[in-house]
Amino acid sequence: MSKVIAIFGAGKGLGASVARRFAREGFRVALVARGKERLDALVEELKAEGIDAAGFTADLSKPEQAGATVQAIRDHFGRIDVVEYGPISGEQAFAPAAKLDAATLRKDSPLLLLTPVEVAQAVLPEWNERGNGAFLMTTGATAGSPRPFASGVGPLMAAARNWLFSLNGELADAGIYAGTLSIAAFIARSEMGELAARSLAKTGSGTGPLVDPDALADQYWDMYTKRDRVEQLFPEYDAA
Repeated sequence: MSKVIAIFGAGKGLGASVARRFAREGFRVALVARGKERLDALVEELKAEGIDAAGFTADLSKPEQAGATVQAIRDHFGRIDVVEYGPISGEQAFAPAAKLDAATLRKDSPLLLLTPVEVAQAVLPEWNERGNGAFLMTTGATAGSPRPFASGVGPLMAAARNWLFSLNGELADAGIYAGTLSIAAFIARSEMGELAARSLAKTGSGTGPLVDPDALADQYWDMYTKRDRVEQLFPEYDAA
């Protein structure tokens, strides 16, 4: 039976690129997102390319839905071998640390921290039984390299990054890999990337570089196959 990658927070940017990259290696693809209409459109697009894909609607800001979503994927495909977790949208944003409040952290913590933990808990029994599995998580570069005026999502991603490093250290000997792709750019073709592009067109000043999601998907495949680092920063930049 061919392997399955479950992409949480799937969209036409990174999610679509990861789906295509892993499908080229024979993976079947489960796509998880909140908006059914856009999710169905992406599934049909991938199916038209010959990819065995299916969509599963879920609100990833509600950790209590994680277990049922994982089970629905398993019921459809029979297994899950890789999870890629990377939901981010215009609803989350950077903020100055001096203006950050508890309400903002409370609002974003389910999506960025609590739900990935619950997803991992739901897939780990299967992976432990099989002796193989991989949890790939997308974070921003500020999770590991904090910068002034770029807080907000950073503290929550930093907490998730901390958890992921520990997870990999605990499970590597059991054949289970955990790794994070730390992105120092906006992602082209994504919601956030489109917002940045519109800002550039309107004001003439950008908010950061754009990176091709196909290049990010290649990074994920390299991390998954080599399993030689827990974190990959891409593109490289001077944290100072």
